[in-house]
Amino acid sequence: MFALVKRVVHLHVRLKKSYHGGIFSYLSLGMEELPPHRTVSLRQYHSGSGKDMVDMSMFPVENIRNFSIIAHVDHGKSTLADRLLEITGTIAKTDHNKQVLDKLQVERERGITVKAQTASLIYNHEGTNYLLNLIDTPGHVDFNYEVSRSLSACQGVLLVVDANEGIQAQTVANFYLAFEAQLSIIPVINKIDLKNADPERVENQIEMVFDIPKRDCIRISAKLGTNVERILQEVIERIPPPPVSTEDPLKALVFDSTFDQYRGVIANIALYGGEIRKGQRITSAHTKKIYEVNEIGILTPNEQPTHKLYAGQVGYLIAGMKEITEAQIGDTIYLHNQPVDPFPGFKSAKPMVFAGMYPVDQSEYNNLKSAVEKLTLNDSSVTVHRDSSLALGAGWRLGFLGLLHMEVFNQRLEQEYNASVILTSPTVPYKAVLSSAKLIKEHKTKQITIINPAEFPDKSTVVEYLEPTVLGTIITPDEHIGKIISLCQTRRAVQKDLLYIDDHRVMMKYLFPLNEIVVDFYDALKSLSSGYASFDYEDAGYQTADLVKMDILLNGNPVEELGTIVHKEKAYPVAKSMCERLKDVIPRQLFEIAIQAAIGSKIIARETVKAYRKNVLAKCYGGDISRKMKLLKRQAEGKKKLRKIGNIEVPKDAFISVLKRQPDK
Repeated sequence: MFALVKRVVHLHVRLKKSYHGGIFSYLSLGMEELPPHRTVSLRQYHSGSGKDMVDMSMFPVENIRNFSIIAHVDHGKSTLADRLLEITGTIAKTDHNKQVLDKLQVERERGITVKAQTASLIYNHEGTNYLLNLIDTPGHVDFNYEVSRSLSACQGVLLVVDANEGIQAQTVANFYLAFEAQLSIIPVINKIDLKNADPERVENQIEMVFDIPKRDCIRISAKLGTNVERILQEVIERIPPPPVSTEDPLKALVFDSTFDQYRGVIANIALYGGEIRKGQRITSAHTKKIYEVNEIGILTPNEQPTHKLYAGQVGYLIAGMKEITEAQIGDTIYLHNQPVDPFPGFKSAKPMVFAGMYPVDQSEYNNLKSAVEKLTLNDSSVTVHRDSSLALGAGWRLGFLGLLHMEVFNQRLEQEYNASVILTSPTVPYKAVLSSAKLIKEHKTKQITIINPAEFPDKSTVVEYLEPTVLGTIITPDEHIGKIISLCQTRRAVQKDLLYIDDHRVMMKYLFPLNEIVVDFYDALKSLSSGYASFDYEDAGYQTADLVKMDILLNGNPVEELGTIVHKEKAYPVAKSMCERLKDVIPRQLFEIAIQAAIGSKIIARETVKAYRKNVLAKCYGGDISRKMKLLKRQAEGKKKLRKIGNIEVPKDAFISVLKRQPDK
């Protein structure tokens, strides 16, 4: 009791002495002495509202650092973020703090980061309190868009590399993203506690590939917390404060957004000028609509309301935005009577994979529509086009950044909105240069994009077809080079570069047609390299290709949902595989069913589902042969009639399994 009174008196004295008297976080930890690196808590009592509020005027621009953590998948970004939160007293230090910033269920289940998350930390360095705004980013190639958005709000990055695995493909891609944005880069070598860790080898790789001196690397173990505090010190010393001023008019960048069904859109903003407070009237440069600020605050990592936000700071904004289009990523927010020049758009999302999405039951269409709209606000890199199918009903054609992105989106629909959907086999966006004046007039452009095989124009109306390409980076141990080169050649890839980054690891660059890698290339690469190879790709534009549309016919009738666009030289193996799979799932009828793959009027593959056959001769024991012939002839005529009027239907569950499985290459 005496100790508690003593602490209260101590706090009272501190509050008297300082205008910004903060409550030290040591109270909750029960510490008698204050460690030099512990910092004041952000919360300060506000008598007006009766709740804890945060006074952000305590942090001038020169004491603010905005930085991201970028790395290849599974190199320890989220674990490092947990340790930084613990060291700064933002979260309590317990054994249960794992993936604190990975809030989605799918992230915790898969052990990956899907959505970038922000947290504001306070750290005392040499007697000065610094506000550190941390953004934990995804590592998988499919979520590169999240990384590019996050870097737009930062002045520096921590580039984390695994001490055991070394530089991987996504490490290279993330480095160049940060380098092009002219950010300060601090290389961090993680997992030095592992048995096979070789930090010296990794330092040599970083120096060779990125031209960063070895002395600039920081060796840590995020799991054990070894040397992690040095990162905070280096962030303060090596990353510059944001180049902004509170004297300028309000100018804020929307770099992320989430949707809350009760409060509407919650926009994550980075202030590049002025200040913002509750009650102000603001305008969106994109929609030109005027809003009143309902709440502002910072993320610690939970939402913590503040009185104001000042230039250089990162936080969240709630202003009654209800529609998806009102929270465009990259939008500029300013005071409605003080317009400013909007920010130039940063790297936008480019859908690389398209798939059809349909409700399992059409009665659930409206519920699924609402779920898709809400989820696309939380994941703005997904594009949505309405679509319909004779077999599957009304639905959408969705564009994703990659296959993992598609799987995660589907899983989030099921977990967060209890929606059950059918996803068709993925396709990539092709282009066609039209020659027909009628079609050019109809489409109002000479070059059209084809995201649905049903829209594929006839060759007679087209000058040339174009397919998307990507520049792929493969990093692998040198003993697997031969197998990987053979794999790339079978996928129509063109080698651009081959470089040894150390004595045993090779970096290869290939120009791939996107269609060849989008489905199963990554799995094949991992299988051939025993899991050691890594792969990353970036958009490389379009190139001319000899494309054809392949139709699937059942007894001569085309099935629209099974049509696909393929390269001419790959048409036969794809057609044969598709016909074989259909043969396995279509139930036998009283008549024979012909499954054919056709390009135009030419049949290139065929399988046959045999008819159920009744033994009409069972009751004939001997006797005149003409009796037997008459029975067989009557049976054949009946089957011929059945074939003409018979309605061949692929069972829905079987139909879905064929759509989902990509034919073998």
